[in-house]
Amino acid sequence: MRSDTIKKGAARAPHRALLYSTGVSKKNIDKPFIGIASSFSDIVPGHIGMRDLERQIEKGIQSAGGQAFIFGVPAVCDGLAMGHKGMRYSLPSRDLIADCVETVTEAHQLDGLVLLSNCDKITPAMLIAAVRLNIPTVIVTAGPMLAGECRCEKTSFIKSTFEAVGKYRTGEITEEQLANLEEEACPTAGSCQGLYTANTMACLTEVLGMSLPECATSSAVSSKKRRIAFDSGYRVVELVKENLCPLDIVTKESLRNAIICDYALGGSTNSFLHLLAVAHAGDIELKLDDFEELTSKIKQIVKLDPTALPNMVDFHNAGGICGLLRVLAENIPEFNNTKGVTGKPIKDIVKNVWYSSDLIHSPNNPITTQPGLGVLYGNIAPDGCVIKISGVDESCYYFEGTAKVFDSEEESMAALENDEIKEGDVIVIRYEGPKGSPGMREMLAPTSLLVGKGLGTKAALITDGRFSGGTRGICVGHICPEAANGGNIALIENGDKIVIDIPNRKINVLVSDEVLCERKKHLPPFEIKVKKGYLAKYAKCVQDASHGAII
Repeated sequence: MRSDTIKKGAARAPHRALLYSTGVSKKNIDKPFIGIASSFSDIVPGHIGMRDLERQIEKGIQSAGGQAFIFGVPAVCDGLAMGHKGMRYSLPSRDLIADCVETVTEAHQLDGLVLLSNCDKITPAMLIAAVRLNIPTVIVTAGPMLAGECRCEKTSFIKSTFEAVGKYRTGEITEEQLANLEEEACPTAGSCQGLYTANTMACLTEVLGMSLPECATSSAVSSKKRRIAFDSGYRVVELVKENLCPLDIVTKESLRNAIICDYALGGSTNSFLHLLAVAHAGDIELKLDDFEELTSKIKQIVKLDPTALPNMVDFHNAGGICGLLRVLAENIPEFNNTKGVTGKPIKDIVKNVWYSSDLIHSPNNPITTQPGLGVLYGNIAPDGCVIKISGVDESCYYFEGTAKVFDSEEESMAALENDEIKEGDVIVIRYEGPKGSPGMREMLAPTSLLVGKGLGTKAALITDGRFSGGTRGICVGHICPEAANGGNIALIENGDKIVIDIPNRKINVLVSDEVLCERKKHLPPFEIKVKKGYLAKYAKCVQDASHGAII
């Protein structure tokens, strides 16, 4: 075992003394040492219930004959960080967390890991750490929160808060109604109720095979989640004995399965960043072109909040990821019969799974003929950009509008709040990419305000930043190259005409190459906005979104 490095032989007497001081007994010193990397936090709603799950995982490890050690890693709540400088730390925290897990695991030569995660950047960070370390690992995502209820109507975080602010601004609801909604929007522990980034990544973690069946959709407050936590602790000890490691599970084939499921679900556009980063960590060749290649083959067959009424608990009750995998495995030739932490092929796991065809459609009866997500190219984004097609009304699949340009999210918010954005406008928010922001902030506040003001089908928004999984409307993100790297988004001027053509996967500013070339000659050099601290280091090292915003 790896842990023999710190506990075997006469020279390790000092090490054993330190282990005994922690309470490890002589009976357990020869057992596999399993780390539980917990992202518990009192300030992140998706993580407040993790103390209980830690105990369940620990019980599972001890029951299977392992010795458990809990250690902590940071967690950022994107909702609380949204709309101010705090959001600059969200995406960079992904790499920080992966480094933390790597550091503790390697410093103490742990034999295996259970990674306890839930929210937006923590789950992809755990995946990155798992494939980077490549020791037996199981990921436990803590699960979605239950829906709220306000005056007999179902509530959810995005619709009942961010979008409700827009409705309040236009006078559609009163201040009292807004206050009632905010109190009832988030009634329990758990990740936000819809298919936003946290739940998208939990689903894709299960699809990849790095968590046990039903883990992604079992609610945070359910007894099933507690049982899954116990079983995950038990299973990781077996994985150590079997020497089944993450890179036996996370392969090009399983990553393609994750992309297929993402398209079928219509998940968060952030998944593009994270799957690319996971592949890079495991030295697996995956490019934006792989996403584009599958986009013409997969149709959306599940539609969840924020673009429909059903939430993650409804999806779980309809069969969840296992139900979706059965449908895809039986109908999609591109789907691969890979194995996960159970050691069993997907088709064997899901062959008898029940699912509701009312929520999980057949590919022969899709929600739309489009995939849930898409990659666009053009003179605005020569290296690509992404759009959540599932969040766009079909009447807007082709949109031509007039550019209104802003060099920060704050400038765009001021224009929206002052009613300066009108029907037919294309809001251009730039210098918000990985390097430019720095940190590639999410634009949930402006996109939600746009929808809340009734402009969701009448105006568009494009950015080199990124969007929350809760975003809907004609919103294009991850434009590459970003403005800070001299990308063409930096050359757009007020009044330029912009075309977003989803069926043909195109995005262009209707300006000649000659004019763009002339404008580039006068583009001032970019200076990093933050001069010290973690973000300054991040801005100097980060690559663009088409490579997963990796360090």
